[in-house]
Amino acid sequence: MPGIGRQILRSAGVDEALTVLVVDDSRVVRKLARRMLEKHGAVVTEAADGQEALDACRLGLPKLVLLDWNMPVMDGLEFLKAARAEFGPDEPLVMLCTTENDFERILMALGAGAQEYIMKPFDDEILTGKLAQLGLVPEPAGS
Repeated sequence: MPGIGRQILRSAGVDEALTVLVVDDSRVVRKLARRMLEKHGAVVTEAADGQEALDACRLGLPKLVLLDWNMPVMDGLEFLKAARAEFGPDEPLVMLCTTENDFERILMALGAGAQEYIMKPFDDEILTGKLAQLGLVPEPAGS
């Protein structure tokens, strides 16, 4: 079970790094997301499509996957379904990141196991708020 190692670390009082896999077919989007996440001390890896992301998760499950919806090879929803089938319903946390704003598609993603949804374009303030909602970073001051 992927979560057992994390439970042991937590019970031993060991802080674990925020590990994030950024999955997007746009190199520019991956780079911008990486910069924002690294400001929070995240250890970031990247994948250009869902299949690369699934392979990366098999090597080491991140705490969070920031996942684009529309990609070649394997799209975000296909990755999400495969990851949930392979790793379970709770790990990794998945934040779907896309231009899709159709309510039915948002519900579809959440129903498939995404914990959060963020619209492109997003900035550091929006991303920080979403990370805080997931309990991955402290709440921003003034929230």
